[in-house]
Amino acid sequence: MSNREKPTDPAPYYEAHVFCCTNRRPAGHPRGCCADKGSEGLRDYMKDRARALGLKRMRINASGCLDRCELGPTVVIYPEGVWYSVASEADVDEVLQKHLVEGGRVERLMLKTTDKLPKDRVKV
Repeated sequence: MSNREKPTDPAPYYEAHVFCCTNRRPAGHPRGCCADKGSEGLRDYMKDRARALGLKRMRINASGCLDRCELGPTVVIYPEGVWYSVASEADVDEVLQKHLVEGGRVERLMLKTTDKLPKDRVKV
């Protein structure tokens, strides 16, 4: 039993809960936003693919700002709390298959707490 779990806690409603940032900021905002990087379309694609894969008891939701704007489009999967940067449908497919179907991780797409905006994406 985890430190936060109490013996009376109900079973989780979902086995996994995926939050896809679809936040919009004003044009030209220095941090950018996930919506400008195609996150809404990628979220819709992820929902469709999850259905096609027959993934049950998993919820894929739009979220507001996850505060990792520069690294987006960002996705976080709970209960593990694993963060990903997904920029294409191929990335979405890989996360769905590796993380949600197989229970593994997609190391190359995972965001660490220390990740910063890559130098080639810094606006001067």
